[in-house]
Amino acid sequence: MATWSSLNFQDAASPLMEQLIFFHDHAMLVLILITTLVGFMLASLFFNSLTNRFLLEHQNIETAWTILPAIILIFIALPSLRLLYLLDEVNNPSVTLKAIGHQWYWSYEYSDFTQVEFDSYMIPSADLKDSEFRLLDVDNRTILPMNTQIRVLVSATDVIHSWTVPSLGVKVDAIPGRLNQISFQMNRPGLFYGQCSEICGANHSFMPIVVESTSTESFLNWTFSSSEN
Repeated sequence: MATWSSLNFQDAASPLMEQLIFFHDHAMLVLILITTLVGFMLASLFFNSLTNRFLLEHQNIETAWTILPAIILIFIALPSLRLLYLLDEVNNPSVTLKAIGHQWYWSYEYSDFTQVEFDSYMIPSADLKDSEFRLLDVDNRTILPMNTQIRVLVSATDVIHSWTVPSLGVKVDAIPGRLNQISFQMNRPGLFYGQCSEICGANHSFMPIVVESTSTESFLNWTFSSSEN
């Protein structure tokens, strides 16, 4: 989860988030190189009174500053398109979760199991334990198995919401009357926090998401106990 004064991304918990961080670093490297080059050229213009008479009206410089930015854009566009298709790829899912946004809470249905569904509300500040986080913890966590292909179907019943978990690289709009889907795989156990990231009304800030990544055995034991209850 994000901590105070942190400027970087959260630690990746899925291959998709790792790829997003790699692309961010790649794009930042290109931007730093461009900024350094342009800054050097501006500084040289300010502090150098000499003029190259061959570059005042010349085709070489025109050609260079047209072709060079195009090449740089290709180096950014190709990894970006690759990542865009990776994010939209839906492999054969082992578990399907349906997340439905309401004003102002989430409800979840596990389509592969019978009678495994629940609502997830934010825990009020007065009821928090010492180990829980204000505005982030919920009464019912979304439990999913790690190292398993997960498909999440996202919709809403009233207004537009957005199911977002930064550590997983997941952000899907929940739109009434529409079913959106996202696929991801968690590669380590842990608790991953998110929030609705689409302004949806007065209590928009109070509908957090907590995904608990567990082993497959623990997940199956939880689903069996939940369906019995």
